[in-house]
Amino acid sequence: MEYAILFAALLAGAAVMFLKGLWDQHRAQKWNREQLRKSFGKAGRTEYADGELNGIVRYFEKHPKDFQIDDITWNDLNLDEIFLRMNSTCSSAGQEYLYAMLRSPSFEGKELQEREKLLEFLEQDEETRVRMQEIFFKIGRTGKYSLYDYMDFLDVLGERKNGKHLLVDLLFFLAIAAAFVSPPLGLCGVSAVMCFNITTYLKEKKQIEPYLTSFHYIFRLIRGAEELSGIHAQQLEGRLSKVRKLLPQFGKLNRSASLGMRTSSGDPMGIVADYINMMLHLDIIGFNIMLHAVREQTENIDRLVTIVGELDALIAAAGFRHSLPAWCVPKLTAAETVADGAAHGAAESSGQHFEAVSLKLEQLYHPLLADPVKNDIKTTNGVLLTGSNASGKSTFLKAVALNMILAQTIHTCCADYCQSSYWRVMTSMALRDDLGSGESYYIVEIRSLKRILDAAKSGENLLCIIDEVLRGTNTIERIGASSQILAHICKNNVLSFAATHDIELSYMLQEYYENYHFEEEVREKDVVFNYLLKKGRVTTRNAIRLLEMIGYDKTLIEEAKRAVEEFEASGSWKNVEKAR
Repeated sequence: MEYAILFAALLAGAAVMFLKGLWDQHRAQKWNREQLRKSFGKAGRTEYADGELNGIVRYFEKHPKDFQIDDITWNDLNLDEIFLRMNSTCSSAGQEYLYAMLRSPSFEGKELQEREKLLEFLEQDEETRVRMQEIFFKIGRTGKYSLYDYMDFLDVLGERKNGKHLLVDLLFFLAIAAAFVSPPLGLCGVSAVMCFNITTYLKEKKQIEPYLTSFHYIFRLIRGAEELSGIHAQQLEGRLSKVRKLLPQFGKLNRSASLGMRTSSGDPMGIVADYINMMLHLDIIGFNIMLHAVREQTENIDRLVTIVGELDALIAAAGFRHSLPAWCVPKLTAAETVADGAAHGAAESSGQHFEAVSLKLEQLYHPLLADPVKNDIKTTNGVLLTGSNASGKSTFLKAVALNMILAQTIHTCCADYCQSSYWRVMTSMALRDDLGSGESYYIVEIRSLKRILDAAKSGENLLCIIDEVLRGTNTIERIGASSQILAHICKNNVLSFAATHDIELSYMLQEYYENYHFEEEVREKDVVFNYLLKKGRVTTRNAIRLLEMIGYDKTLIEEAKRAVEEFEASGSWKNVEKAR
């Protein structure tokens, strides 16, 4: 009777623990679901483990396209910051796809319209969105290394077979059987086999350990795909039907995972299982089966990563939209053939047919600014931007280029209205000396400009942004060379935006470029910028005034002002007299 009571008590205790576990799991899921709801439309991750960002680029590197945003343009536009601001993805597949999407503008209206339908659905249908995010959260991340890092090095493991592991398992069971016939001999055999198995196990376990992370991720990816396949939404059917077709291909992976993917939990049963694995190499046998299956299914795994990654990335993009103070869906059009050779000034002879490019943006702003000043721009010609230091030229140029990339990637523009041609976007802005190669700033700059000139010859629509062209050389040659560079860039298929401090260029290039400027209000003890774009060339200067404001010597300031006045009057610079 006492034993029955004890057994009943143990059973009741187990039931209570089981129910408590279920309740805790339910509470955790509810809390996580609520956090996902609250976090939608909030800024993404801002902190990453050392080296984690290096792994994020791997999907992009593995899926090249005819045109992708190059490193110079990416760095010029601070697109790493845009990516971090947008990245609220829950999985490694999602964040890698998001990065690749931002670097791979689309030139197909059908693709972007399809993406738009998904973005609208994911923003509006909260229940489906949160359910998907829960699945992506369970898929999780791979750490600082991408799945593709591991996949690339699978060959390092060579051809792994289970013959020797099955043989020692057989010997182990034979030794146990022998122990019943001859205990001394059998026990010696069991001990010998155990020592051998444990030693070889620890050696091989160390070898395969780095790959277990990737295999765990693949396993979670498959499980997540199975859950996704159970979602029924018309807007997602195109993607999820592909998932359902892929899942039967992973049967062998699923079967082997039960052996090879068990992780130690630290509980008594888990410890017992660990010792069993050491004796019988069950998880290594399962790993070897999985290794073979993964090698066979590399392409299908990549397809699964693409589908899952895209959906996770689009949720992040929809959240980014939701976070913006204002945004619009861009109206992107292919260039139209027109009979107006004057549309690009002197660039074309009268009456010649060519492909017209255009850009119209209303209330444009930069999404990283906390309190941005919005501007309008409408042009079919190049734009030459003048203005004093800190007046807003570079920020405006970055806003134009960035929003054209966002328009062709996440189909979103930080503006009230956007109508534009499709663009390949290239910039030459935030350049610096390349100490590694020993190249000066000027060499780095002219190489950067050369790639834009070469791209302009391709015939593809090009939006190029150049900030202070040839700033790395002397005034005379800078003006002479930059005038020709900017003129040669202006082809039928090119829309060029350039900023300069050389007012001379605004006169020399007026047949090619429309003049715009930013200006400031100089007060007694301050210079106030309104950051509003205005037509025409700039008529004000503030460089010497800024020197004065931060405390430069008054004599220096007065002599600088006098030198400028004398130059404007005579057209030549006078020698600076030696101080007595």
